[in-house]
Amino acid sequence: MIGSAVIAGAGIAGLSLAHELVRHGWEVTLVERAPGLRQEGYMMDFFGPGYVAAERMGLLGRLRELSYDVDALTYVDERGRTRASVGYARLTRALGGRLLSIMRPDLERALREAIGDAAEFRYGDTVKESAERGDGVRVVFADGSGQDADLLVGADGIHSRIRHHLWGAEEQFLRYLGLHTAAYTFGDPEVHAALAGRFVMTDTVGRTLGLYGLRDDRVAVFAAHTSDDPALPADRRAALLDRYAGLGRVVSRALDHCPPGEEVYYDQVAQVEVPDWQRGKVVLLGDACQAVSLLAGQGASLAVAGACVLAEHLVAAPSVPAALPRYQDQWRPVVVAAQQVGRRGAEWFLPLSEASRRQRRLMLHLMALPGVSRLLTRTLAGRTPPPR
Repeated sequence: MIGSAVIAGAGIAGLSLAHELVRHGWEVTLVERAPGLRQEGYMMDFFGPGYVAAERMGLLGRLRELSYDVDALTYVDERGRTRASVGYARLTRALGGRLLSIMRPDLERALREAIGDAAEFRYGDTVKESAERGDGVRVVFADGSGQDADLLVGADGIHSRIRHHLWGAEEQFLRYLGLHTAAYTFGDPEVHAALAGRFVMTDTVGRTLGLYGLRDDRVAVFAAHTSDDPALPADRRAALLDRYAGLGRVVSRALDHCPPGEEVYYDQVAQVEVPDWQRGKVVLLGDACQAVSLLAGQGASLAVAGACVLAEHLVAAPSVPAALPRYQDQWRPVVVAAQQVGRRGAEWFLPLSEASRRQRRLMLHLMALPGVSRLLTRTLAGRTPPPR
């Protein structure tokens, strides 16, 4: 089938779907609330089904150009002493060499470049409302203009407006996992040099802050901490300065560079569980229906792969109504499995007790043994098959 689609959300999932649909002759319009490609985000380990999908999409060459060489993941105490470390070469071998470390904005950039002018982009805009009309759907944008399409896709993230309008309030679909997360970047040649090609994480209980060097002497900060309240703070910067104080000199220096709150990525850590991803000729994609959380470590990978699955069914099916149930039937079990992996690995990611912290150290030391790294990596990664 060849048709037309309006995709709400030009993030990883929306861009991946657009890339695949335009390759098969579809007319695609992407609607994105942000004024352009987003710059905020953190470093990701890109592996699993998304890696396989990106290879099939012809994107791996560009992704390798934008990726970073990481020597090791190192956990340090408040004095900067190494408490545990694992070489990335070992992790890469455990995943059969199919692992990239890439910033989230750079993955979106590669997808946007690959699409070029083959799709229409409406940045700084949103979908105001939609209504089924005949064989398709009528979409009205925030400026009052409208467009008819065969399909409307809600790929607008964990706090999806499309899902809110057609499925209901987000509280019924979000599973809060008891954490907040934040990310920002800053320039500091001295801190950049001290990192020496490593991911450096604090080996701490209930909170962790990580640092890694980017290009041009810039440093990226990733933070996560426990919180009983899912509500986000009014002042993001103040919240970070308060929550991560006392973690050592390098962390203190990173906090000194924390930008104003509006420039900090900050959100709750949650999963999205939606029983039915389809409403007529409207379907959900990516974090809008399948957020696995950073605990699972495969959100971007599953966003790319899930978009490819949806595209495959849309192209192969005789109609949109025929394609959407097949997409959900194939992809939902993969998402559920990844979400379970994320929940099981929560205390590995962020220990909540001294006992859990010691257990993580032991597991990282064991990864130096032959065969153990492959077993532990597969356990943490879960078993998520690539799209067919």
